[in-house]
Amino acid sequence: MAETAGTTGRTGAGGAGTVTNWARTVTYAAREFHRPRTPEELAALVAGNTRVRILGSGHSFNRIADPGPDGILVSTAGLPQTVDVDTAARTVRVSGGVRYAELARTVHAHGLALSNMASLPHISVAGSVATGTHGSGVTNGPLAAAVREVEMVVADGTTRRIGRDDARFAGVVTSLGALGAVTALTLDLEPAYGVEQRVYTGLPLDALDFEAVAAAGYSVSLFTDWRRPGFRQVWVKRRTDRPAVDFPWAAPATEPLHPVPGMPAVNCTEQLGVPGPWHERLPHFRAEFTPSSGEEIQSEYLLPRPSALGALHAIDGIRDTVAGVLQTCEVRTVAADAQWLSPAHGRDSVALHFTWVKDEAAVLPVVRRLEEVLEPFDPRPHWGKVFQIPPAALRGRYPRFADFRDLVRALDPSGTFTNAFVRDLLGH
Repeated sequence: MAETAGTTGRTGAGGAGTVTNWARTVTYAAREFHRPRTPEELAALVAGNTRVRILGSGHSFNRIADPGPDGILVSTAGLPQTVDVDTAARTVRVSGGVRYAELARTVHAHGLALSNMASLPHISVAGSVATGTHGSGVTNGPLAAAVREVEMVVADGTTRRIGRDDARFAGVVTSLGALGAVTALTLDLEPAYGVEQRVYTGLPLDALDFEAVAAAGYSVSLFTDWRRPGFRQVWVKRRTDRPAVDFPWAAPATEPLHPVPGMPAVNCTEQLGVPGPWHERLPHFRAEFTPSSGEEIQSEYLLPRPSALGALHAIDGIRDTVAGVLQTCEVRTVAADAQWLSPAHGRDSVALHFTWVKDEAAVLPVVRRLEEVLEPFDPRPHWGKVFQIPPAALRGRYPRFADFRDLVRALDPSGTFTNAFVRDLLGH
């Protein structure tokens, strides 16, 4: 979940009006939409309703946030926005509705940094970690890896705090919003660092040394439109406190580029090796710009990293099918983490991200075909993107899934925070 949800009609307490996701591809069926201003209002809403879903910043592309017609949709963006930095402990406590752009600026002003960011700084902190969102880098885990404590309002309206010393912790961060309304997270920080970004063009798929390319920077992204074999662009982000790595496989770009062909680069973070603060280089897009118009649908799959080349060649085999409805495909790496429902749980991963045209009827058959060719590589979809893999198959891809289901029953026995998406996944 990221970016700004589209809303028209009433957006305060009471009538739902029309509430959509950022891309306006999903219209939520909630009977009411609420934007509480105080923690007490939030607690009362949760305790007083039998079906509640929390809307992050609206960058989900499926119905993970939709409570359905019998439930209410609640945004935490109206709650007091808190970013409390503890410089001695190198931690920050941030309210759930805060976006990464605001969080990063405050943290940097204290001489500290997050270890990684996603490509968009516009996304909400709580929604991002709840769905397994990530950046890139062979040693960088998902955004949830930085979380050390979760504060949330559970179904009876009380607040629970669950930290790393709690046996339930690995189930409560990437939780799909199924346990409670996250009001704050405490994150690990490190000393601030600089980053320079260089873009290279024309990387062949044949004879690709994927491991070497992926390790050529602190964060590396490969882009292709699958209209021909290979990659149009490779974005290499190097921490300036670490040695430079040669990139002999492709030519350096001579001007700034946008990952989507034909789009202007003005809203992208600075390239051409100009160093800058970590939070102004790790994302692909500047915080002060909307990165695109929202005319898109997105899918993403995380596979074991040793499968990267096999998966890329498999996609190349259906290149014409994919390219017909594709804007761009991004390939990244994600280090393994321990979150029970993280798509990177227990395995270093390669992430294959697809930004499709905004035409569901044309895209869904291609998604199904893509999943067929990726099936041998045990793909796990990003929870907030469009996918067609059946829930029963997904349950078998997460070794701790039964533990997560038990945790939902324990913390939310009445199913207040479930919806059709979650109930299908849980199998009840």
